[in-house]
Amino acid sequence: MADQLSAQDWIDQGVKTLAKSGFTALKAEPLAKAIGVSRGSFYWHFADIGAFHAAILKQWREVAAEQIIARVEAARGEDRLAELLRVTFGAKLSLEKAVRSWAAHDTTARAALQAIDRRRLDYIEGLLRQAGVAANIAGVRAQILYWAFLGQALSDQALSPEKQQAVLDELLAMATKPSS
Repeated sequence: MADQLSAQDWIDQGVKTLAKSGFTALKAEPLAKAIGVSRGSFYWHFADIGAFHAAILKQWREVAAEQIIARVEAARGEDRLAELLRVTFGAKLSLEKAVRSWAAHDTTARAALQAIDRRRLDYIEGLLRQAGVAANIAGVRAQILYWAFLGQALSDQALSPEKQQAVLDELLAMATKPSS
């Protein structure tokens, strides 16, 4: 199996470990043990742990922003803002929590997190502007929507599907309300 492992296999294991056990578990030896290979396999694919961490953060960006944006963009017949809220508020967010915790302790993770936050905010603002919200208000509403998402992501309180839908409906109505 060791001969067949790719860098992506290591990254996938790292993302899974990060979501389950946090950033302190992202070490070559325990990851190698979890996969069932020697630590040498890790260093075959990554120059050092920093390179591995960078690859995990790149994968997180792909999963947590780019794939979601592509999915929303593909939903052309739908209200894209409503689709974005549905997808993001309905996702399992253990990886989001783990990356945010990591960013509180590591400058590289913090820089990656800030870049993702900016990407997400810019995208939300663009959707609001496309929905007819004035440019001077769209940024403010995008920030409010994003804070609502982060609050939900960091909360341990699960909502019933009906209550969550009511919250999303209200967020959408507030966000797209015509400016006075």
